[in-house]
Amino acid sequence: MGFDVTALGELLIDFTPDGTNSRGIALYARNPGGAPANVLAMITKLGGRTAFIGKVGKDAFGDYLRETLVSAGIDVSGLMTDREYPTTLAFVNLDKNGDRSFSFYRKPGADLLLTPEEIKKDLIDEARIFHFGSVSLSGEPCRQTVHEAVAYARTKGKIVSFDPNYRPLLWDSEESARREILRLVPQADILKVSEEEMLLLTGLPPAKADDRDARLALFEKGAAALSAMGPVTVLVSLGADGAFYRCPKGSGHLATYDVKTVDTTGAGDAFLGAILWKLREKSREDLRQMEPAELAAITDFGNAAGSLTTMVKGAIPALPEAAAIEAFTSKI
Repeated sequence: MGFDVTALGELLIDFTPDGTNSRGIALYARNPGGAPANVLAMITKLGGRTAFIGKVGKDAFGDYLRETLVSAGIDVSGLMTDREYPTTLAFVNLDKNGDRSFSFYRKPGADLLLTPEEIKKDLIDEARIFHFGSVSLSGEPCRQTVHEAVAYARTKGKIVSFDPNYRPLLWDSEESARREILRLVPQADILKVSEEEMLLLTGLPPAKADDRDARLALFEKGAAALSAMGPVTVLVSLGADGAFYRCPKGSGHLATYDVKTVDTTGAGDAFLGAILWKLREKSREDLRQMEPAELAAITDFGNAAGSLTTMVKGAIPALPEAAAIEAFTSKI
């Protein structure tokens, strides 16, 4: 096959905090972003072959993003250009722990205007894994485009990976987001969610932050509920609390790595990208028969990739090399 992973979704500019000028006014650095592209960049950095399907504006930002993907080694033959609407922008704000909040400029942005007719299906044909997120489900025509691409990937027997990547500001309501995401969860073989997304999709109440046993029980219950919807492999990224994994034969929790975090942007994408790279040669039946110990080792690799990414500002520019990840892992 030509590609390990083909992804469809948003490609945008993340403006991240970069100090202040001489008058104390905040400065922002222009960084390439968009979760599906970040996932592909991680896979490519590890030696994989990837392709991107999406849309940017006919502007300097769109040109920069295209050049960035090309420089990262990602195939951009499926990246369309919209001549009327601009490239989507996101301003990232960081708290004292490096955790993010977003402000989006997208009413609409070019990424949301990708049509079903613009899907280069040969990029899906040539891939082992088809990956997508839910940012592209937050409006039309891209919502329909995602549904058609996922259905096509399924008919071609591809492994389907889904990262909801819920961003409240991009949706009319929490309920509409939940409804649209849940429509596609059953189509995924691999599902990666954050704790917030797990609670959103399952309706489970949160556990007390200081009650470790209750939290572990919550992760187990939430991952099982999501698995019951269809996905074979469920991953719950938990930030500073590490990650929870579940496959048909078992589940478990892994602690994160103690690093000096400066920016969590792209950490979850690095986590998932590293895991998809490890899973790239698996069939659906391989996923069903995987032993928990193997999935634990793969999740640990993802944990290390995500942790290392938080030590550098930005998303794609912060992604670590394979040797750095291998040296960092706990060798489960």
